[in-house]
Amino acid sequence: MKAKTDKIVINQVIVSQIRRDSLDISNWRSAIQSAESIYYPNRTNLYDIYNEALLDTHLSAVLQKRKTAVLNTPIEFYRNGEADKTIETHTSSPWFLSLISDMIDTIFWGYSVFQFFKAGEWIEYDLIPRKHIKPEKGLLVKNQNDPTGIPYKDAGYKNLLEVGETHNLGLLCKAAPWVIYKRNGVADYAQFAEIFGQPIREGTYDAFDDLAREKLKNDMESMGGSSIFIHPDNTQIKLIETQQKTGGSDLYNDLISLCNAEISKLILGNTLTTDQGEKGARSLGEIHKEVEDQILVQDKRFVLNVLNYDFSDILRNLGINTAGGEFVFAGKEELHAKEKIDIDATLAGLIPISDDYFYETYGIPRPDNYEALKKEFVERRKEPDNIRQVNSANTPGRLSSFFLNALGRRAPLDF
Repeated sequence: MKAKTDKIVINQVIVSQIRRDSLDISNWRSAIQSAESIYYPNRTNLYDIYNEALLDTHLSAVLQKRKTAVLNTPIEFYRNGEADKTIETHTSSPWFLSLISDMIDTIFWGYSVFQFFKAGEWIEYDLIPRKHIKPEKGLLVKNQNDPTGIPYKDAGYKNLLEVGETHNLGLLCKAAPWVIYKRNGVADYAQFAEIFGQPIREGTYDAFDDLAREKLKNDMESMGGSSIFIHPDNTQIKLIETQQKTGGSDLYNDLISLCNAEISKLILGNTLTTDQGEKGARSLGEIHKEVEDQILVQDKRFVLNVLNYDFSDILRNLGINTAGGEFVFAGKEELHAKEKIDIDATLAGLIPISDDYFYETYGIPRPDNYEALKKEFVERRKEPDNIRQVNSANTPGRLSSFFLNALGRRAPLDF
């Protein structure tokens, strides 16, 4: 049993099993209306829909991709320009990584409440079950559908951390209908394949022979699971099928693709970083990647705002000195290769840069005749521009071309 030093909020709740039912759009709309009720807001049904929607493979994949982009960058605590090794023992621990993951989940769920406590030398936390929190009223309810509960704001729970906006229902509220349409579409697609994907067997029998009818029926049913129809001799049955079965399957595929694309745009801001698309143009992919990178910057800022304000105060309450410092994401933002080359080429024309920097940064092997090439390069720099241009065109071994050709592109400028 963990010894907690503050009032324990999570001990006040009785957790109920997630309700998993078949869903349609009317369920989703009804759940939103219940969550947005002015007098008795209740997110229970809506959060059950969220849990059901998270079973969708595409939705869970894009959510994890967005989270991973943040989780893969370590977080450090800097004080007076230097990393604080004491706090680093906490920021590099498993509990802190789980905390950041749960914080990012708040973007999808809308609102979260955490309670922190000391467990020996370490810090631990509980994520209060979201269905037991009524953020609009500031209440913690014992049973998830209770209309009243215990006020948790300004009630002596000094180590509680609220993350998110009170009335925010999260991105999952917008993603859920696309999952519902997709799920129902896939179910219809499966039925379509079952009906039209197998041959239909026909059998006839003597209209006055009931024994023959029963035997025919039993024989055909025992031959497999494909569709059958039997009828008496001298009768006619017409089976009207879809004119273009391929077109019918395309309709379902288009619906599924549309739902996946809308989910990707909602969570990642684009589609081409998860699906190639019809054109698959690299330039379009780079533009979409830039949009995704902007969302990453926004998510990191969201995390740092939580850590450097309310969470920093909680750490001080638990005996960890955070005065005069701040949490930051470690390392510099990575640039695309083309962007970095352009920046380095521009800087090389403004300030002296060691040749070793280019060799080490881009992993280019230093040529055996480096000194001779370097001397030739320096001599050429002393020539007038018109002569240097002619010599440059006739000297493929010069350093500028060497660097850029080794990276798969030719130099548009002349050193």
